[in-house]
Amino acid sequence: MAPKPGEMLHLRGNALNAGDPVALPLTQSSMYHLPGAPDGLATYGRVDNPTWVHLEHVLAHLEDAPCLVFPSGMGAISAALFATIKAGSRILIPSDGYYVTRVLADRFLSGLGVSVTERPTTGFTEGGFEGFDVVFVESPSNPGLDMMDLPAIAQSVRAAGGITIADNTTMTPLGQRSLDLGVDVVVASDTKAMGGHSDLLMGHVSSRNPQIMERVEEWRKVSGAIPGPHEAWLLHRGLETLDVRFDRMCASAQVLAERLADHPAVKAIRYPGLPSDPAHALAKAQTTRFGFLLSITLDSEDKAETFINACPMLRPATSFGGVHSSAERRARWGDDVDPAFIRLSVGCEPVVELWQAINASLNAL
Repeated sequence: MAPKPGEMLHLRGNALNAGDPVALPLTQSSMYHLPGAPDGLATYGRVDNPTWVHLEHVLAHLEDAPCLVFPSGMGAISAALFATIKAGSRILIPSDGYYVTRVLADRFLSGLGVSVTERPTTGFTEGGFEGFDVVFVESPSNPGLDMMDLPAIAQSVRAAGGITIADNTTMTPLGQRSLDLGVDVVVASDTKAMGGHSDLLMGHVSSRNPQIMERVEEWRKVSGAIPGPHEAWLLHRGLETLDVRFDRMCASAQVLAERLADHPAVKAIRYPGLPSDPAHALAKAQTTRFGFLLSITLDSEDKAETFINACPMLRPATSFGGVHSSAERRARWGDDVDPAFIRLSVGCEPVVELWQAINASLNAL
């Protein structure tokens, strides 16, 4: 089912009583009034919060599946993995996906008796999926923007007796419907485009499998990996403009990619919306938009740094998905990319002004 952002905006309003506030109240409390038996009532701040409840209701509408929120994207990824693995489990993860997922697997999961295998996104199906309990996928990959055939992988993993977890941070539910494509569990960093204003950390887990969601909720309860109510309130507020922000960001990214592809200072470019991009066919088949992330490679590390730091409409910062366009040289974090590779996150600036600034900075190199 395609998400309905307009309907999402009125989920709360259509359930209000006369005199209720239209804006979501922020409930900042660790205790609840509990005379007598607490059955069916909010009990304690680590377990219940009304602000979370409505936020999860909105996220569930976007994902068309139950959702649970976490204090960061890695909190969500950790919850999904710890809910689905045990000592002796075998997991498969992308070798070129978000590097912190690999760190979690290498430094912690492997020490708990979990066998970890890595494969590159473009060769992810090579070797098949027999014997893997959990297959973690990321499409488009971050930062390379390669794509996987999610329906085919999900079907093959299920036939082999495993489950799939997909990181859909780069696309959001408005750009890619991972659960509809057959994936079992979706995780995302809502710190990025979902929140959209670079002022919060948050993540969520979504699945149509009730047993998995029960385990994820239990993990949150006993691990204490809970979001703050203020952050939940901020994310809810950010979601109210997600549709318009995502539309502007994706449209601008397409314009910029087409122009950057012809710029003499750009040695290489990746954007799934370009017909010449290796991921274009898959993106066209399984995404509703081509996204707001693109990458360019310049002639040298020095030129890449100069471009990032000198362009007045690019924030030199890690993370992505905010209203401000940002850029960074990903090799500085250890990603296996060219030293002059730049991940560029397109924000909400008017595209004419944004292109003028980017073009001028490239021309000055």
